[in-house]
Amino acid sequence: MIARIKKNDIVHVLSGKNKGKQGSVIAILPKKGKVMVKGVAVATHHVKPRRVGEPGGIRKEESFIDMSLVMPVCSSCKKPSRVNAKKLDTGKSARVCNRCKEIF
Repeated sequence: MIARIKKNDIVHVLSGKNKGKQGSVIAILPKKGKVMVKGVAVATHHVKPRRVGEPGGIRKEESFIDMSLVMPVCSSCKKPSRVNAKKLDTGKSARVCNRCKEIF
């Protein structure tokens, strides 16, 4: 099975309050079907200082969103597209853009 979305891919958000935004993938939880995208689903955390000299305050961090809400952006046609799998001559499988048929 080939992964549809991988780390450092550029993805387009399809729905939710961040609809239309694009960002790179920071982390993936494949078993839970979650993905963390830079600049998307930013949550505010109030942090208390735990050690002497450590600053407290308000910190903004990205949170995980469902993988079905994002679509990978093709590197050649620069548009969000579905991903197909293709067997290469070497025997490995590669991700292929469904629009322009180029390898990701």
